[in-house]
Amino acid sequence: MTKIACLADVCMVPLGTGSASVSDFVTAVERRIRESHLKSTLHSAGTTIEGPWDEVTGLIGELHEYAHDLGYVRVHTDIRIGTRTDKAQSAQDKMDVVMEKLGK
Repeated sequence: MTKIACLADVCMVPLGTGSASVSDFVTAVERRIRESHLKSTLHSAGTTIEGPWDEVTGLIGELHEYAHDLGYVRVHTDIRIGTRTDKAQSAQDKMDVVMEKLGK
């Protein structure tokens, strides 16, 4: 079991749907993410999910199963995962540091 905390930036896209729009898919997946107890932040190119490694990666696997249960035959996911051991840091903390530096 891996307990280290992580931030995972996740972008899921269904393939072969016959439409350029993915908003219905994104809405369904985002709803499922929000039903979990993990903290998440939706942004224009995906969702950042925060929490213990096993729970975050487990949720991503569950999202794939859910997408297939909805009838999507093929789903492509890009994932970027960051960890650090020197301190706890949320996605908002990271943005706040940059915004503070931009203001100076």
